[in-house]
Amino acid sequence: MSDRVPASGTVHWVGAGLSTGSGLARLCDTAERVFLWHRTEERAAEALDRLGLTGRAEPRAYTLPTLTAELAPGDTVVSMLPAPEHAGILVACIGAQAHFACSSYVSDAVLEQVPEAAKAGLVVLTEAGLDPGIDHLFAHSLVARAREAIGGSTTASYAFTSYCGGIPAVPNDFRYRFSWAPAGVLNALRSPARYIEGGTETVAERPWEVTRRHLLDGEEFEVYPNRDSVPFVEQYGLPAGWEARSFVRGTLRLEGWLTAWAEVFEELKGGDDERIAALARELAARHPTTDADRDRVVLAVSLDVRGAEGRTWSGSYVLDLVGDAEESTMARCVSRPLALGVRHILDGTLPAGLNRAAETAARSDQWLGELAGEGVDFTLRVDE
Repeated sequence: MSDRVPASGTVHWVGAGLSTGSGLARLCDTAERVFLWHRTEERAAEALDRLGLTGRAEPRAYTLPTLTAELAPGDTVVSMLPAPEHAGILVACIGAQAHFACSSYVSDAVLEQVPEAAKAGLVVLTEAGLDPGIDHLFAHSLVARAREAIGGSTTASYAFTSYCGGIPAVPNDFRYRFSWAPAGVLNALRSPARYIEGGTETVAERPWEVTRRHLLDGEEFEVYPNRDSVPFVEQYGLPAGWEARSFVRGTLRLEGWLTAWAEVFEELKGGDDERIAALARELAARHPTTDADRDRVVLAVSLDVRGAEGRTWSGSYVLDLVGDAEESTMARCVSRPLALGVRHILDGTLPAGLNRAAETAARSDQWLGELAGEGVDFTLRVDE
């Protein structure tokens, strides 16, 4: 691996959609120069005005060739574009010796580029938003605390859940408002979910069909598994000698969501890609998060461990925030962790190669402390 390429201090933030928020302002305080790339220069300028950043960042019209032409060694590119576009941007970054950051899950296409990026001394920061992102920080912190209390080499069993949802602060009949790409919401529901239940790996072909009740601080929600939870057992560092009673990462919705979405589920069962794309547009038009609405983000991560000789430990993190007139909570909770990670690229503390929001408990606790100081509030509860 080559020496890490020093950061130039220039940040290129690509995309100004629903998840771009005050994190960009934090970078304007830190980076020497910031560019905001959007579909047109006019739209980029409008986004900067909306964020109160006119004159603090420079608007640019985005195309990949235009971005590539402006990159210099040590620059950092932050992609807020849909995940399928990350790999192409990363290829451009490697060619220009620029670092790369995004809030999305690591795709196979991005993973293919990581060895070359690491060899070139470049940071590839991923999974550094809300979910994935803050949920990883919570999980690593809980696992470390449980290991210390129970003993990592002790035989034990555990139950782990991580549920996250962006929901309306004031419930509506649909029990939801779209605060991120509607197509992403629907396509996530169309993807099978793999998780551990009753000590056995389980697959739900239609995740909503295994929706269950979830009580949190006296409030009732509905939750269902999402994506593939199983690889995160290893990623979160759970001891090999501990047996999973259950391990589920999933999505949280308001009580009544399952009933309110009945017609949507019927469409998901039989609709092709074209119909689902049209449905996403229809639902977005009917149930948008408008300037008059306030969104709410709830993230609840818990771990319960039963060790030998009757020793037990349980802990949980809960984040429950509501947006305000200045910014949606979704934008805050995605953009601020991502911006924090970019600041650690700029100060040289993230190593070259693949990085997620958290790789260790120590880094998780550091980032959680920094986020708490920036207004991303959460609560830790421990029962030993």
